[in-house]
Amino acid sequence: MKIHIALLSCLVIAAGCSEPAPPSDPSVITSRSDAWERALNDRDIETLATLYTDDARVMPPGQPLSSGTQAVRDAFGAMIDAGITGTLTPVETRVSGAVGYSVGTYELQLGDGGTATGKYAETWERGSDGAWRISNDIWNADAPAERSGAEKSHLVILHDVENFDRWIAAWRGEDSRHDLFEANGAAHVHTMQNRDEPNRVGLIVSVTDRAALFDMIESEEGRAAAAEDGVVADTITVLDEVR
Repeated sequence: MKIHIALLSCLVIAAGCSEPAPPSDPSVITSRSDAWERALNDRDIETLATLYTDDARVMPPGQPLSSGTQAVRDAFGAMIDAGITGTLTPVETRVSGAVGYSVGTYELQLGDGGTATGKYAETWERGSDGAWRISNDIWNADAPAERSGAEKSHLVILHDVENFDRWIAAWRGEDSRHDLFEANGAAHVHTMQNRDEPNRVGLIVSVTDRAALFDMIESEEGRAAAAEDGVVADTITVLDEVR
């Protein structure tokens, strides 16, 4: 009888152990998703990249799948350079053990004043350090982006800089040069570099108010900003769009 009772107790314990663990709190992912949104809106590619695994797969709309930290930097660095900000709205987030997923919608504010909406799906993994990171990220638009009605033209501004890292740092993060240009007639700006001559750089600028932009560039504030960024003034060349 004692043997039977002991065996029954073991079976009860084993049955209890075989039940799946209850789902984890999805806020471990939603809080990290909030951090992703802040990093995009602060133009902070460094923080944004840390929210992905080293071998993360990114699947942007209209582009092939790519993976790794550089793929993350390329995909979202291009959005940041274009002056894009946005809002994520999770629809469903689930976590079980060390894996989870989040599905939701997004609304992007484009650098030229337009908007774009779409949806995304992410898988998340908990690393050995306990932090949750995105391992797969795919998103696509609901429809072509709605552009603002403002008349735009484009400029290319080429010049040398004293040090590329110093110059590009001014175009990253909060209160970057994107903000200064956007407040003075530039809808958005793409930063460019000559890979063979690292200190030879350029800007592709979508302009809604050319006079305001050049007033800023030639103002005391504009000249001080250029000097702070290490722009070599006598190397500046401006190319206007030909229509």
